[in-house]
Amino acid sequence: QVRLVESGGGLVQPGGSLRLSCAASGSVFRFYAMAWYRQTPEKQRELVAGISSSGSPTYADSVKGRFTISRDNAKNTVYLQMNSLKPEDTAVYYCAAAESITRPYTYWGQGTQVTVSS
Repeated sequence: QVRLVESGGGLVQPGGSLRLSCAASGSVFRFYAMAWYRQTPEKQRELVAGISSSGSPTYADSVKGRFTISRDNAKNTVYLQMNSLKPEDTAVYYCAAAESITRPYTYWGQGTQVTVSS
């Protein structure tokens, strides 16, 4: 069982930056693939960025060049650095974990709200 707790959301102006953090419980974090998803009332939950246990990242086209996913296995934490934020990035952001990059994400955090508005 893996418990995930997100933090770092908030209100930011367009063009600004935020860093989300996701702290994971358990000693197997380093073996898990991790990801950030986001969801709005109008859209289905979408994958924003993922990172394998070895640290290889993947990104949605909409965030490439603006967002960076990283992980610190010593701290059992995954991060999402978000730069050049746009109003369309407004969403609830969820952290997720999977036993491997080929397995479904079965562990989820409670979500953190990100609002980009002037």
